[in-house]
Amino acid sequence: MKPRMSAIADTADALSPGAASAHLTSGAAAQRALAARVRRFAVQDRLFLAVTFFFAALVLAMLAGILVALVAEAWPALREFGFAFFYGSRWSPTDDVYGAVIAVYGTLVTSAIALAIGVPISFGIAVFLTEMCPVWLKRPLGTAIELLAGIPSIIYGFWGLFVLAPLLQDYVQPLLIGTGLPLFAGPPLGIGVFTAGVVLALMVIPFIASVMRDVFETVPPVLKESAYGLGCTTWEVVRHVVLPYTRVGAIGGVMLGLGRALGETMAVTFVIGNANRLASSLLAPGNSIASTLANEFAEADPVLHIPALFALGLLLFVITVVVLAIAKWLTERGVAHAGT
Repeated sequence: MKPRMSAIADTADALSPGAASAHLTSGAAAQRALAARVRRFAVQDRLFLAVTFFFAALVLAMLAGILVALVAEAWPALREFGFAFFYGSRWSPTDDVYGAVIAVYGTLVTSAIALAIGVPISFGIAVFLTEMCPVWLKRPLGTAIELLAGIPSIIYGFWGLFVLAPLLQDYVQPLLIGTGLPLFAGPPLGIGVFTAGVVLALMVIPFIASVMRDVFETVPPVLKESAYGLGCTTWEVVRHVVLPYTRVGAIGGVMLGLGRALGETMAVTFVIGNANRLASSLLAPGNSIASTLANEFAEADPVLHIPALFALGLLLFVITVVVLAIAKWLTERGVAHAGT
């Protein structure tokens, strides 16, 4: 009976008003501490949101500032020539006549040549590194390809002018001229739009190949092993498993290379020929937006020549935005098709 009586006494003590008050006091203190932590975390979240929003808004403000500055500086030329500036094919600083067609044509054609050459080579490099390369060679070869992206563009320009251009002039361009196609008409000069496209291709290959290699490595091994188990060849695995799984990333890599090709300056300036004329032959000298800016900005007249150059910069900005918009659309389209 004594133990039972002791337990009853302890229960009575626990339910006494003093004990209940102490328990409620400790519970209220814990709730206040919890509320203080929640408020502190809420303040930290709001501060983090404000900081990240500021950084995002800063990028948008910088883009808007660049656009406004380009429009403001280019306005005298746009006011003088109107829409004729965008479809005019004559660029003559001595006569103060400026048209953007020659530079835009050179920019788009050299970039197209770069992608036509660079994308297949980059795809082959990425497939070899991820599917067929020996383990002992994969890392050093991948590192060597990535190191090509770190070579300054002016080095590519020197190499293109003194090494690549003579090789193309002696061995490649005569073969292209022998095809009789109008795109390859004229004498083999070595420098020209085609040479600039080849140099750009060599410059964009490291970027596209590195991105493709990285996205190809994200394919789950079980998918490829299942395809190999069904008797598929390496090409069938790449075509029906790897490419559908990674097409969004592959498109992003191609667009990254295209953005590099559109804005490249020094390497193109060395080998494109810097001729302000519109020729149908890819072997003829030409010009691009970037090379025109590099060659003429330092000695340009501030009345109309400099505004015309700013207008070219504005046009290059617009072309880049359009390319990025197309890349975004292709990416979202690829994601939507992957979801279906």
